[in-house]
Amino acid sequence: MNNEVSASAAFDGLSLGEAFTFDQLIGAVEQRRQRRLRIVELADLGDHDGLCAVWLMTPGEDLVLHAHSESALHRQQFVLHELAHMILGHDFGDDPDAPEFLLPDIPPNTRRRLLRRQDLDTIEEVMAETLADRFAAAIRGSAMHRSRYLEIFG
Repeated sequence: MNNEVSASAAFDGLSLGEAFTFDQLIGAVEQRRQRRLRIVELADLGDHDGLCAVWLMTPGEDLVLHAHSESALHRQQFVLHELAHMILGHDFGDDPDAPEFLLPDIPPNTRRRLLRRQDLDTIEEVMAETLADRFAAAIRGSAMHRSRYLEIFG
């Protein structure tokens, strides 16, 4: 399946329209997954391994940990990429090739996801980035729409 088609279908499936806020997207993801979503910045994330963000699933919630960036848009893109993985259903399942001895304190599903995400050319990573870009454009569109509204009706 074409990456763009998959990202478009996932985008349309949220039924948010072409412009929405970040908070509306978070609400749609929580509703779709029937789970609470928490987003936390970790200042040390990425300092040594280049990891920008990671999605962790706990029994009660989804958790997105992201690295610090001076750019709010950059931080937002980290999170949007992880949200895209959620919407696309990239839980990565069981992978018997993921070595347990490397990260023994991290749950197996999380460990598999982290190890697979080191290869940025996989179909899952390309699809997630494509969908994250669509999310970012819609959020920008929402901000532009609001500012034009205030400019006209102020």
